[in-house]
Amino acid sequence: MDHSSDPMLPLETLRAFDAAARTGSFSAAAEKLNITHGAVSRQIAKLEGWLGLKVFDRGARGVSLTVEGNRLHLRTTEAFALIASNSDRWVEPRGTAVVRLTSIPSVSGLWLMPRMAALENHPSKLRIVLDVDIRQGDLADEGIDLSIRCGRGRIPGRISVQLFEEYVFPVASPELAREIGRGDPARLLEFPVINDSDASAWRAWFAAQEMDYRPRPHDRRFEDYNLVLDAAAHGLGIALARPPLTVDQLKSGRIVAVDERSVLSPISYWLDRPLGRPRAAAAELARRIAVQAGLPAEKIEQFITAEEGDA
Repeated sequence: MDHSSDPMLPLETLRAFDAAARTGSFSAAAEKLNITHGAVSRQIAKLEGWLGLKVFDRGARGVSLTVEGNRLHLRTTEAFALIASNSDRWVEPRGTAVVRLTSIPSVSGLWLMPRMAALENHPSKLRIVLDVDIRQGDLADEGIDLSIRCGRGRIPGRISVQLFEEYVFPVASPELAREIGRGDPARLLEFPVINDSDASAWRAWFAAQEMDYRPRPHDRRFEDYNLVLDAAAHGLGIALARPPLTVDQLKSGRIVAVDERSVLSPISYWLDRPLGRPRAAAAELARRIAVQAGLPAEKIEQFITAEEGDA
């Protein structure tokens, strides 16, 4: 079968195949790679689907390479050896205490980074491999243990728990704030309004003031909330503060409130994990994240022990 026009297989898929070929067991491969048995099984299924043939014979005591699988393993072994000897690219750490966590840039930089040392070092050592990504990919297929995201609800095919909500209020640079002054909320519409990926939070804020808001030509839009804050700090318009992401910026005076009225945002923060039993290190990191988010212990234990559906 000609797959020359198909996308290339992810490196994680070939790593799973190599580990299973070497150990003769999906369970042993999962332990070696510090991912779940189900994740290995899905990676092998993806590989066989891409090739259009079987690479393993499944048996009661494990798996064994087919003739085609053995040919592929010889090639992948050579390829990994070539990469190891001729590449200086970063090699991702692996081990039982390593946890792969993914999140979007704003949450990664504004919420996770200030807490990273506490998440990794107390009470025992963990190593967090942080994947910064805006996609909502398949966590199990990509070998991700946990995900922190912003959204309006749970995502099918994941175990999810709401970490916290946010009450938003308008902010601007100190210079622009003096120009805006205090008074009726309608005064804000005399200035550019800065949105992130959507305007729903601004619509909610203005609706609470009995006003209708729709983005205007002179308003500004940035996909990433870090850029929204940068634009506000440089006087380009009015943004919404999204606690707890903006705690440090407000404390430093880089941005200041221009209206004290706050409303509950339609967006909240969620901790997700793949279906199946999480690894011990992933469960421990979930508990530490819950502490930082102020989530009750019983809620995070439900999230950790849930077998399917939502926490």
